[in-house]
Amino acid sequence: MKPLLLILLLLGAMFAQVPSPKAPFSTAPGGDPSDAKLPNGKLQRDEIAKADYKKNEEDAAALLKLAEELKTDLDKDTAFVVSVKDMKRTEDIEKLARNIRGRLKRY
Repeated sequence: MKPLLLILLLLGAMFAQVPSPKAPFSTAPGGDPSDAKLPNGKLQRDEIAKADYKKNEEDAAALLKLAEELKTDLDKDTAFVVSVKDMKRTEDIEKLARNIRGRLKRY
């Protein structure tokens, strides 16, 4: 009875193991994972860098636009009070700057 339970336990443990997932891209045997190639043959790291660069350009343009809008609104105001809209704009500026900085720190 004990050997049967032991065999069942070992079989259960063997079937309970989850196989490792296959990578969607190929790497050279013994190569660095950062040199992974996409199915189209391009390096994955280069494609990510291109996408990050494009996104940084878009975010920088948005950042410039928000900063200019904030400056004109602050110049218009005669009172020493900042509106809620301007506070929201400064939060958006901070968020864009953090996103750009985060993408630039990856490299």
